[in-house]
Amino acid sequence: MIETSLESKIEQESYEIENHHHNYEKWFGLAGTPDGETHRADRITLKPEPFQVDAGNDDFGSWLQIIGSSDTPVISTNTFFDFRELLIISHERNSTPYVLQFACGESSELAGQLTAETFTEEAMVTGAGNSETGPIIFLNRRVASGSKIWVRIWSKGQNTGTLDFYIGIHEYER
Repeated sequence: MIETSLESKIEQESYEIENHHHNYEKWFGLAGTPDGETHRADRITLKPEPFQVDAGNDDFGSWLQIIGSSDTPVISTNTFFDFRELLIISHERNSTPYVLQFACGESSELAGQLTAETFTEEAMVTGAGNSETGPIIFLNRRVASGSKIWVRIWSKGQNTGTLDFYIGIHEYER
Protein backbone atom coordinates (compact mmCIF):
# COMPACT_ATOMS: atom_id res chain seq x y z
CA MET A 1 0.00 0.00 0.00
CA ILE A 2 2.84 2.39 0.79
CA GLU A 3 4.47 1.71 -2.56
CA THR A 4 1.24 2.55 -4.41
CA SER A 5 0.88 5.80 -2.49
CA LEU A 6 4.53 6.68 -3.11
CA GLU A 7 4.23 5.77 -6.79
CA SER A 8 1.14 7.96 -7.09
CA LYS A 9 2.94 10.89 -5.45
CA ILE A 10 5.97 10.48 -7.72
CA GLU A 11 3.70 10.28 -10.77
CA GLN A 12 1.87 13.47 -9.77
CA GLU A 13 5.13 15.34 -9.09
CA SER A 14 6.60 14.17 -12.41
CA TYR A 15 3.48 15.31 -14.25
CA GLU A 16 3.58 18.72 -12.58
CA ILE A 17 7.30 19.26 -13.29
CA GLU A 18 6.94 18.13 -16.90
CA ASN A 19 3.96 20.41 -17.47
CA HIS A 20 5.57 23.34 -15.70
CA HIS A 21 8.70 23.29 -17.84
CA HIS A 22 6.95 22.36 -21.10
CA ASN A 23 3.97 24.63 -21.12
CA TYR A 24 2.41 27.73 -22.67
CA GLU A 25 3.17 31.01 -20.96
CA LYS A 26 0.71 33.92 -21.06
CA TRP A 27 1.37 37.58 -20.20
CA PHE A 28 -1.03 40.20 -18.84
CA GLY A 29 -1.27 43.93 -18.28
CA LEU A 30 -3.90 46.31 -16.93
CA ALA A 31 -7.36 45.72 -18.38
CA GLY A 32 -8.45 48.47 -20.75
CA THR A 33 -11.93 48.31 -19.24
CA PRO A 34 -11.68 46.74 -15.75
CA ASP A 35 -14.87 45.26 -14.28
CA GLY A 36 -14.85 45.20 -10.47
CA GLU A 37 -12.94 42.19 -9.15
CA THR A 38 -13.97 40.09 -12.15
CA HIS A 39 -11.87 41.47 -15.02
CA ARG A 40 -8.58 43.16 -14.07
CA ALA A 41 -6.11 41.99 -16.72
CA ASP A 42 -5.88 41.92 -20.50
CA ARG A 43 -3.62 39.61 -22.47
CA ILE A 44 -0.42 41.17 -23.77
CA THR A 45 -1.67 40.50 -27.31
CA LEU A 46 -4.16 43.37 -26.74
CA LYS A 47 -1.20 45.69 -26.00
CA PRO A 48 -2.42 46.81 -22.55
CA GLU A 49 -0.76 49.34 -20.28
CA PRO A 50 1.33 47.82 -17.47
CA PHE A 51 0.03 47.45 -13.94
CA GLN A 52 1.22 50.18 -11.57
CA VAL A 53 1.53 49.49 -7.85
CA ASP A 54 2.51 52.20 -5.33
CA ALA A 55 4.23 51.98 -1.94
CA GLY A 56 3.13 53.77 1.21
CA ASN A 57 5.27 56.02 3.42
CA ASP A 58 8.17 53.63 4.14
CA ASP A 59 5.50 50.98 4.41
CA PHE A 60 3.45 48.73 2.19
CA GLY A 61 0.91 50.52 0.03
CA SER A 62 -2.63 49.38 -0.68
CA TRP A 63 -3.38 46.05 -2.31
CA LEU A 64 -3.87 46.21 -6.08
CA GLN A 65 -5.80 43.45 -7.82
CA ILE A 66 -3.97 42.25 -10.94
CA ILE A 67 -5.90 39.10 -11.93
CA GLY A 68 -9.69 38.93 -11.78
CA SER A 69 -11.95 35.94 -11.38
CA SER A 70 -12.77 35.83 -15.12
CA ASP A 71 -9.20 36.44 -16.38
CA THR A 72 -8.26 32.75 -16.14
CA PRO A 73 -8.25 30.24 -17.64
CA VAL A 74 -6.95 31.47 -20.98
CA ILE A 75 -7.23 27.94 -22.40
CA SER A 76 -10.68 26.73 -21.35
CA THR A 77 -9.58 23.20 -20.38
CA ASN A 78 -7.04 24.44 -17.83
CA THR A 79 -8.04 24.32 -14.18
CA PHE A 80 -4.96 25.77 -12.41
CA PHE A 81 -2.32 28.44 -12.94
CA ASP A 82 0.69 29.96 -11.26
CA PHE A 83 1.83 33.54 -11.55
CA ARG A 84 5.59 33.52 -11.60
CA GLU A 85 7.21 36.23 -13.71
CA LEU A 86 7.37 40.01 -13.76
CA LEU A 87 8.55 42.24 -16.53
CA ILE A 88 9.41 45.58 -14.92
CA ILE A 89 8.70 48.47 -17.29
CA SER A 90 9.55 51.46 -15.07
CA HIS A 91 10.09 52.54 -11.49
CA GLU A 92 9.79 55.80 -9.55
CA ARG A 93 12.79 55.40 -7.22
CA ASN A 94 16.32 54.76 -8.51
CA SER A 95 18.70 52.38 -6.72
CA THR A 96 16.05 51.55 -4.12
CA PRO A 97 15.06 48.23 -2.55
CA TYR A 98 11.46 47.25 -3.27
CA VAL A 99 9.55 44.32 -1.79
CA LEU A 100 6.42 43.02 -3.48
CA GLN A 101 3.87 40.81 -1.77
CA PHE A 102 1.48 38.67 -3.83
CA ALA A 103 -1.65 37.07 -2.39
CA CYS A 104 -4.45 34.99 -3.86
CA GLY A 105 -8.10 35.08 -2.89
CA GLU A 106 -10.91 37.43 -1.99
CA SER A 107 -10.15 40.98 -0.81
CA SER A 108 -11.67 40.07 2.56
CA GLU A 109 -9.05 37.32 3.00
CA LEU A 110 -5.91 39.46 2.54
CA ALA A 111 -5.37 40.40 6.20
CA GLY A 112 -5.73 36.75 7.22
CA GLN A 113 -3.22 35.69 4.61
CA LEU A 114 -0.67 38.12 6.05
CA THR A 115 -1.22 36.66 9.52
CA ALA A 116 -1.02 33.08 8.23
CA GLU A 117 2.05 33.87 6.06
CA THR A 118 0.30 32.42 2.97
CA PHE A 119 1.60 34.88 0.41
CA THR A 120 4.69 35.26 -1.78
CA GLU A 121 7.35 37.95 -1.35
CA GLU A 122 9.75 39.11 -4.06
CA ALA A 123 12.56 41.56 -3.34
CA MET A 124 14.44 43.61 -5.90
CA VAL A 125 16.65 46.67 -6.17
CA THR A 126 15.94 49.12 -8.96
CA GLY A 127 18.73 50.39 -11.15
CA ALA A 128 19.63 53.97 -11.84
CA GLY A 129 17.54 55.69 -14.50
CA ASN A 130 15.81 53.48 -17.03
CA SER A 131 17.71 50.25 -16.43
CA GLU A 132 15.00 47.62 -16.12
CA THR A 133 15.82 44.03 -16.87
CA GLY A 134 13.58 41.07 -17.00
CA PRO A 135 11.75 39.02 -16.67
CA ILE A 136 12.11 38.41 -12.93
CA ILE A 137 11.17 34.84 -12.03
CA PHE A 138 9.78 34.02 -8.60
CA LEU A 139 8.08 31.07 -6.90
CA ASN A 140 4.43 30.80 -6.04
CA ARG A 141 1.96 27.99 -5.46
CA ARG A 142 -0.40 27.13 -8.25
CA VAL A 143 -4.00 28.19 -7.69
CA ALA A 144 -7.39 27.31 -9.16
CA SER A 145 -8.39 29.07 -12.38
CA GLY A 146 -10.67 31.96 -11.53
CA SER A 147 -8.63 32.91 -8.46
CA LYS A 148 -8.04 36.60 -7.79
CA ILE A 149 -4.43 37.80 -7.47
CA TRP A 150 -3.36 40.88 -5.52
CA VAL A 151 -0.05 42.73 -5.07
CA ARG A 152 1.24 45.45 -2.78
CA ILE A 153 4.68 47.03 -2.53
CA TRP A 154 7.07 48.66 -0.08
CA SER A 155 9.85 51.02 -1.17
CA LYS A 156 12.52 51.16 1.55
CA GLY A 157 12.88 54.60 3.10
CA GLN A 158 10.55 56.23 0.58
CA ASN A 159 7.17 57.95 0.79
CA THR A 160 5.63 56.41 -2.35
CA GLY A 161 7.47 54.39 -4.95
CA THR A 162 5.68 53.18 -8.04
CA LEU A 163 6.59 50.12 -10.04
CA ASP A 164 5.08 49.40 -13.48
CA PHE A 165 5.07 45.80 -14.71
CA TYR A 166 3.47 43.02 -16.72
CA ILE A 167 2.89 39.57 -15.20
CA GLY A 168 3.39 36.11 -16.74
CA ILE A 169 1.48 32.96 -15.81
CA HIS A 170 1.52 29.24 -16.62
CA GLU A 171 -1.74 27.31 -16.78
CA TYR A 172 -2.28 23.61 -16.10
CA GLU A 173 -4.93 21.04 -17.03
CA ARG A 174 -4.89 19.46 -13.57
